[in-house]
Amino acid sequence: MVEAQAANLPDTMRAIGFEAPGGPDVLALEDVALPEVGPEDVLIRVAYAGVNRPDCIQRAGHYPPPPGASPILGLEVSGEVVAVGGEVPGELLGQTVAALTPGGGYAEYCTAPWNHCLPVPEGMDLKSAAALPETLFTVWHNVFERGMARDGERLLVHGGTSGIGTMAIMLAKAFDLEVIVTCGDEAKCEAARQVGADLAINYKEDDFVEVVKAHTGGKGVNIVLDMVSGDYVPRNLQCLAEDGRHVTIAVLGGAKAEIFMPMVMMRRLTLTGSTLRPRSDAFKAALADEIAEHAWPLFTSGELAPVMDETFPLAEAAAAHARMEAGEHIGKIVLQVADD
Repeated sequence: MVEAQAANLPDTMRAIGFEAPGGPDVLALEDVALPEVGPEDVLIRVAYAGVNRPDCIQRAGHYPPPPGASPILGLEVSGEVVAVGGEVPGELLGQTVAALTPGGGYAEYCTAPWNHCLPVPEGMDLKSAAALPETLFTVWHNVFERGMARDGERLLVHGGTSGIGTMAIMLAKAFDLEVIVTCGDEAKCEAARQVGADLAINYKEDDFVEVVKAHTGGKGVNIVLDMVSGDYVPRNLQCLAEDGRHVTIAVLGGAKAEIFMPMVMMRRLTLTGSTLRPRSDAFKAALADEIAEHAWPLFTSGELAPVMDETFPLAEAAAAHARMEAGEHIGKIVLQVADD
């Protein structure tokens, strides 16, 4: 039940859809009905939508949306709240927010649970705001909660210039961690250093295990944030210090790994991981509250800003996906949905 809404909302909207899974070229603009607003939802007139790797995986047919979620791609947006459900605080109507969504972001309007929204203050760039929720929620949970990061520890991040990688560098440095990243070429290594990485390793030229050991004097890192999995896992474990934590958030290099378990036992290592999208609304709301207190002010104040790659019009979502899958991007790719 919609409790309140802005005047003159349309019945239909433009959105990106696809008839069958496939490559980026299956994406096309279509007209669909406005999403229904649940009792705890807000309806957002989308200004920008972030593009993330899970969007590409869903488009390819390998990551179906959770039950009840929109089949439309898009896990993060920024824009104005134009309608609120009956159980939503009324003062949210008319506010500008950045939101973590269960889907539906590649559209002119998108719903999200009201307590998965973060306020965008006047003066904060809406394009940057849309590039934050998915990576911010993911990095905060996996580095600081599951990874139990503490001041003065060392973090190793693979894919240092990805959206996740650049967010991990910024947040870790803001909380006094030393950050080591791996990248695929020297230009990306330099970009990672510019973001704040203490050491960037070109994994195509150097063995990151040996470089990490040399850099740390054999002590290793306390946390590995791993998006590769596969044969990287045993190598990651070699990089870990005693009582180290290995946190997996993607399996881009393969879903299976072979582990020498006596090493895990002798060095008291912790192996964990997570996926964000299937978690409950209550979990994400609690995560949003923690982020709002500890991390969001770093961005609203301008102390930190997401690293931005290219912006594409909504109608060119296929080109945005092609750029992400080519691996050439540095930072976040976003779609511009509303006209400036």
